[in-house]
Amino acid sequence: MIFVVDVGNTNITYGVYDGEELVTSFRMMSKVQHTSDEYGIQIIELLKANSVDKNGIEGSIIASVVPNVMHSLISGISKYLGVEPIIVGVGIKTGIKVVTEAPKEIGPDRIVDAVGAYEKYGGPILVLDFGTATTYDLISANGEFMAGITAPGLRMSAKALWEDTAKLPEIEIRKPKSILAQETISSMQAGLIYGQIGQTEYIINQVRKESGFDDMKVVATGGLGRIISAETDLIQVYDSALTLEGLRLIYNKNRK
Repeated sequence: MIFVVDVGNTNITYGVYDGEELVTSFRMMSKVQHTSDEYGIQIIELLKANSVDKNGIEGSIIASVVPNVMHSLISGISKYLGVEPIIVGVGIKTGIKVVTEAPKEIGPDRIVDAVGAYEKYGGPILVLDFGTATTYDLISANGEFMAGITAPGLRMSAKALWEDTAKLPEIEIRKPKSILAQETISSMQAGLIYGQIGQTEYIINQVRKESGFDDMKVVATGGLGRIISAETDLIQVYDSALTLEGLRLIYNKNRK
């Protein structure tokens, strides 16, 4: 089994693969820093709670956009699982060629999503990740990372509403019954959800127009991606485990 780790700005998502099967996955917050022992003990307890024997884990891989947790996290995995994680970064084999003007600026999370989407669904493909930020990444039929668009995520936009305005409350992010809102909470929900749907559809159409990829597939992932994917026909697939799958594929390309 292999232990895959996606360190995002909000959450750390863990997954355990037995061959090609995702046996289990679980999350913890990434904004709260821990010591290596705290990470290790929490991981052991989470594995145990999900009926996974830590002794069966043979390898690990990490993709991170939060540098300041890495030392403790790597040390915790090494100490408590007894494996040295592969770190997604420069020099790692991915099967994706980045052809943007500044390849080193492309985050490892976006490369991992690109690998998962391209290997699983083929190209050309547009990969949408609804995380802390909403990202749109274009991969060609030949596996080239051609372009990326970055926008504020739904939670980021919602937080800006209730933190930067005096009278707007903190709300649950969900689709209201109607866009014709008649009170504050549903008004905010309508603006967030329908605004995101509109942005998503416009960007997809504009990418298809400017790239010339009329046959472009569109796949989405990320926690809030399920809500948006259900509201537009322009997204063909919602794949909640896309990032973890990308990590598994990269691990296999780099295993000794």
